[in-house]
Amino acid sequence: MGFVRIGKQEELPAGSVVEIVLDGQPYAICNAGGQFYALDGVCPHSGGPLGEGALHDFMLVCPWHAWEFDCRSGANDFDPDVKVATFPVKVEEGEILIDVTRADAGAA
Repeated sequence: MGFVRIGKQEELPAGSVVEIVLDGQPYAICNAGGQFYALDGVCPHSGGPLGEGALHDFMLVCPWHAWEFDCRSGANDFDPDVKVATFPVKVEEGEILIDVTRADAGAA
């Protein structure tokens, strides 16, 4: 599949997160300080929708039980061995693209 266009850079302002679904799989897309990150959209704790959570600096907070994950690495703030998968992101001509075929270590 390679990189897939998921939206325009201007649609995801700094400090925000959005959920996107590709082929039935949810992903959390974060804009932390102007850098874009993509994570598995399902919290490993209870299956909460990470893309519907809140972003505090680089920490993505699950809306169900407030578990926090570093959007850069997918690591949980309390136990770094608990991770969600992260995916490569790039911006080309104002378009955000992610590669869901190349997950980094995580729980995906």
